[in-house]
This record gives sequence, C-alpha cells and structure tokens, in this order.
Amino acid sequence: MADLIEPMSRLERVASGFGFTEGPVWMPDQSLVFSDMPHDKRRRWREHGGVTIERAESNKCNGMTIDNGGALIVCEHSTSRVVREAADGSRTVLAERWEGRELNSPNDVIVASDGAVLFTDPVFGRMSVFGVERDVELEFRGVYRVTPAGELQLLAADFGQPNGLCLSPDESRLYVGDTERAHVRSFQYDSNGALSDDRVFASGISAVSDHSDGFVDGMKVDELGNLYVTGPGGIWIFNRAGRHIGTIEVPEKVSNLNWGDSDWRTLYITASTSVYRVRTKVRGNQLGYMRAGRSQ
Repeated sequence: MADLIEPMSRLERVASGFGFTEGPVWMPDQSLVFSDMPHDKRRRWREHGGVTIERAESNKCNGMTIDNGGALIVCEHSTSRVVREAADGSRTVLAERWEGRELNSPNDVIVASDGAVLFTDPVFGRMSVFGVERDVELEFRGVYRVTPAGELQLLAADFGQPNGLCLSPDESRLYVGDTERAHVRSFQYDSNGALSDDRVFASGISAVSDHSDGFVDGMKVDELGNLYVTGPGGIWIFNRAGRHIGTIEVPEKVSNLNWGDSDWRTLYITASTSVYRVRTKVRGNQLGYMRAGRSQ
C-alpha cells in the first residue's frame, strides 16, 4: 500500500448532502461529474466552485465514462439505455434492447481502445429509489459490448448481478464484479469481444447475505494493473495475481471510484451521501481520453 498511496495523504470529503452518489468521471474542464440517483440528478463538482446541477432530470443515470472522441457515455436506469452525449448536447442511443426485449438497467460502462463500449446490465434500476420499479423482460443479467460499428453483442449471461467492470492496462483481460456473489471474475478478452479463460479473480469480498458495510460495485485498475474494487469498509486493492494487498478505508458505503486531476493521481470516490478523494503515487490506467491529454 505504501507504494500506491501517498504517505501523507488523508482521505478528504469534498462534497456531501446527496441521496446516493455514483459514476464519477473526470472532465476536460478539470471538474468531476457524478450521478445522484435517488434525486435523479447529474451533478458537477469543481475545486473552487463547489457543486452544481449538470442535468436536472438524468433518467437516474449511473455509470459514466468518456469515449475516445471525448463524448460522455452514460448508463440510464430509468430508460434501460446506454447513451452517448456529444459536446453540443445531442444524444445517441447505443443500446436499449436485446433481441427485441428491453435491457434490465445498464449499470457501469467502459470504452476500449478500439472504441468498443462494454457495459453491465443488472436489475438494480428496476427498483424504487435507484430507478423505476417495473418488471424485467430478460431472464438473465448480462455483460454486453457495442462494437465500433454499433452492433450489440452479448458477452456473458451467467452472472447473478454484474456490476463494475474494467479492462487490464494491455486490454488482455476483462474484470467484472458480481454483487450477488461477492466476487470478481476475470476473462481473457479478445479484440473482437470473445471471452475465454473464465476464472474467479477475487472472492469473499463481502458476506453474500449482508451488504451493510459495503459490497462489490464499481472497480478500476491503476497503471500497474492493480485492481481497486468497492467492498466492506472502503476500496479493496488486489494485485495482478488476485492477492488482497490492502483497503482504503472510507467512512461511508462506497459505490464507485475514478482517477482525476491533471496528473491522474487523485482517486475520487463516490460513497453514499458524499464524494471523497485521496492522493495516490500511481496514476489510473490511462484510457483513451486520459492519454489524449484532454484534461491538461
């Protein structure tokens, strides 16, 4: 842990008073955009400007990221859609249905170097508070890929409740958390979206029957390939071999995390009613929008 977290850095709460925060993503204007699902708001935090409302009606959006062209990719609970929002405000639906049936509620999303969009689809957005209560149309909870050409592919359909996901720095492996089973699975990831070598990377992250102190939700990898995933007490860190090397303790139940600031060495953490940050010695895995230097 001493090699990953700045020794003099303390966990700092930068904003609070929300319903339930999620989906943090660092923006080109040096601000943090995040979801507040119960209040149906997308909010923006700035170091010297505090919190403002980015979108007053957000369709109870959850996970977000930025694609390689700089557009915001958003998972919407209320509409069961994954959408792309361009800088001019125009919106394009990337995924909404699988074989004619409405998706459950897209939850978290990433973009690969080739532009493919990968997302998870549990049922949490069909519950009150975090979404709109309604019946499901699909009998499974899947992981999907939208190809660079716009085709929707089903990658896996055997999860309890798939949640956070991320690729290894070299994109050879895909990690997907399963909230229901309290573990993280790892797959060999092919550039055409095929998955193989399915294995449990880390297990027992929370008691399956008791999520009172935290649960498997959002996850990211740093530039060295260490995996950071939410769990009881804060953010659990695993090395590339799947060994738990330490936990960043957070006083609220953590939902997600992402790196930000101009050097990508500040870890921003969405946790229940608040947003926290802590300085790290390592940068987050340099995704396309990070490498492009759009935050400089």
